[in-house]
Amino acid sequence: MSQREQHHPVVIRFGRLGDTILLQPLLRKLRHRYGGACRLVSLGECSRVLYEGSEDVAEVRHFDSQYGALWFNPQRLRTAFSLRELRESPFYICEPDVRTRTKVRPMLALAGIPARHCVFIEDTPLHQDEHWVDWLMRFADETPAAFRDAWRCGDDLPRAPQLEPTPVELGDAQQWLARRSLQGYPLVLLQPANKRTMRWNGIRKREDDDKSWPVERWAALCKAIITEMPDARVVLCGSAAEAAYLATIGEAARHEHVIVPHGGLPLGHLRALLHVAHSMVSVDTGPAHLAAAVGCPLVVLFGNRWPSTWKPRSASGSAVHAIGGLPDVPRVDHIGLDDVVQAWRQLPPRPLRAARRLVQEAL
Repeated sequence: MSQREQHHPVVIRFGRLGDTILLQPLLRKLRHRYGGACRLVSLGECSRVLYEGSEDVAEVRHFDSQYGALWFNPQRLRTAFSLRELRESPFYICEPDVRTRTKVRPMLALAGIPARHCVFIEDTPLHQDEHWVDWLMRFADETPAAFRDAWRCGDDLPRAPQLEPTPVELGDAQQWLARRSLQGYPLVLLQPANKRTMRWNGIRKREDDDKSWPVERWAALCKAIITEMPDARVVLCGSAAEAAYLATIGEAARHEHVIVPHGGLPLGHLRALLHVAHSMVSVDTGPAHLAAAVGCPLVVLFGNRWPSTWKPRSASGSAVHAIGGLPDVPRVDHIGLDDVVQAWRQLPPRPLRAARRLVQEAL
């Protein structure tokens, strides 16, 4: 393959929101390597929202569920058949080995993707204490056998996600703020829930969720923020399924400056609000990675995970303060209120470039 020849790498990752956000540096690196934007095969609508219009992603092919046999999952089956038209592309499979064996390889076989066109991240082991993004960037240096002449990038590309909101998202968020008379007030966003918070029959018991922080502490944090910044409006963020849980925090806080959006916040709205917010406090979950990727100063609470591997990263240089996590703090409910308030108080403002851009947009 000559250096002038362009290809559109196919990247396969069936992760949730945070996993999909952490892909962005790899997608950028592969675009630089092959000269063409990537085609992303992924799980859920969030991938389309995140990467629609991105210069690193030419197309997103997603389906709602990875569960069940391929032949009994119509969306995944259609996606597998659609890969036949991409058989001349390099394929980067970013899935753990179990899902690669049970989910991805049957799709590749059905599509007739040659083995010489594929590389698998399971063949690039994660180093001890290595950050997930650094692992993905090492994997992006791997080259399928059929593309051995592909240009190799240097190490000067950012090793942090950067995902700015679209103009439509910014416009929708401004209307959302205007309808609630929130324009002009500092916004502090709180993300209390994670993917495990809700079960089919209600809120998961706290002892079963190492990322759960007690409702009363979230409510006390709301009050502490408003005491520190009397003009601030505290917005409780989450999906529609988490709205009832957020309402319990709002009821416990009992303050007119605590905003609980009815029906939760759509992902595009959240990204735009993070773009203009003063800061965010979140458990270790996807929206925390989105905050860092947008450049919103962030405090993130860790439970039974290693911050060395999973701490959100900011390409713009915005602050990310991590509290808790392994090896010392295995549960978020072991983190005290005072520690979170202090970490939030110590957040520096957004980088100057971002602050100037926000002022220009407000004008």
